Amino acid sequence: MLSALLGRFVDFRDETELRGTLWATAYGFAILFGYYILRAVRDEISSADRGNLQIIWTAVFAVMLVAVPLYSWLNSRMSRARFVPLANRFFILCLVAFWGSLVLLPEAARPWIDRTFYVWTSVFALFVVSVFWGLVADCFDNQQSRRLFPFIAVGSSLGGICGSAVTALLADQVPTFSLLLIACVPLEVASWCALALHRRFGTGNVHIEGESGRPVGGDVWTGFRAVAQSRYMTGIALFILLMTWSSTVLYFQQASLLQEAFADRGERTAFYARIDLAVNILTIVFQVYLTARLIKWLSVGVALLAIPAIVAIGFFGLGLYPTLAVLVAVQIAYRAGRYGITKPAREILWTVLRREDKYKAKPFIDAAVYRGGDLISGWIYTGLAAFGLSIGGIALVAAPFAAVWAVLGLNLGRRQERLADDADEAAAVVRGSS
Repeated sequence: MLSALLGRFVDFRDETELRGTLWATAYGFAILFGYYILRAVRDEISSADRGNLQIIWTAVFAVMLVAVPLYSWLNSRMSRARFVPLANRFFILCLVAFWGSLVLLPEAARPWIDRTFYVWTSVFALFVVSVFWGLVADCFDNQQSRRLFPFIAVGSSLGGICGSAVTALLADQVPTFSLLLIACVPLEVASWCALALHRRFGTGNVHIEGESGRPVGGDVWTGFRAVAQSRYMTGIALFILLMTWSSTVLYFQQASLLQEAFADRGERTAFYARIDLAVNILTIVFQVYLTARLIKWLSVGVALLAIPAIVAIGFFGLGLYPTLAVLVAVQIAYRAGRYGITKPAREILWTVLRREDKYKAKPFIDAAVYRGGDLISGWIYTGLAAFGLSIGGIALVAAPFAAVWAVLGLNLGRRQERLADDADEAAAVVRGSS
């Protein structure tokens, strides 16, 4: 019954694929469930402390410069079976420590705890999601990813919906710091799902006995060197940078307009949670009914082109009508499309690369490059605002960058397809010679 039901939405070929897909989906659900409990708490801090937001983002980037080499060092010495659960449980310990600080320290320390938590959550969000998709890209090959990744992403969206719903329900009812302990539960569940996925799947592109149980190898700078030496991965990094610019513009404008619209912190937290809920519902619609068909019927490149093009149009509309209603509409369309269409398509780009690239270059781009883009974009936005540009004026400045982002996405998709064809030809040669 389960196979028949899921077969209507996802094109799996055998029971092994089905079970692997379900474990990966459950893993993504648990990770995003925990994250979306924390996300609204973090975003409320951005509205309460919006005058220091660009300084906080500078601190986030500085922490990333330390965290990424440390991550790479640990990854070189541990198998994925040890490292992935260890990473999740480290973040659980951090949440318990934050909860203890909020309970035991005086109220005067709250602003600094908030800022530290904001920095930590920004690091957490990128690392746990990057580790999740790195493991999934290691387990499934290119052809499987095109069929299965959109459905696996549904689990993440359902987790986001549950996390948002829990936060919206509880934000006005319980102390905010109680949410931190609640988020620990799905993170522990994610650790067990990751182990189950590891045990049932080898590596997608490297069919070598025992390969999945070995450390990835390399050193702390392997990811940086790989990106610097590959035009393909440099293109992915630039794609991320342009994406962060669009995200930053919308995020800063959202923080400003919501701070003016709502005076109460609980009301702002609940409103952020309702936005998250709307985003995740629309994201699931895209993932279930649109993304896989878009990739199959058109291409990965078109999937990567679609949302940047919509964002470019949205920025133009926001430039003409810079109101909270327009901004929320653009933000929901952007985030739903980014998670529902762009994210699965972007993860497919990694399936044609080496294991080292998936576990080292990918986190370097997803973490350091991403947060570096946030930092640069944040200071640029602050500078434009200091020069007197309004919300509408900054939106018009951002529109051409979104158009460039769209063209780059199309080109990356075409390059991925060429690399996939090359990999298939090489595999055919190996099979023929054996």
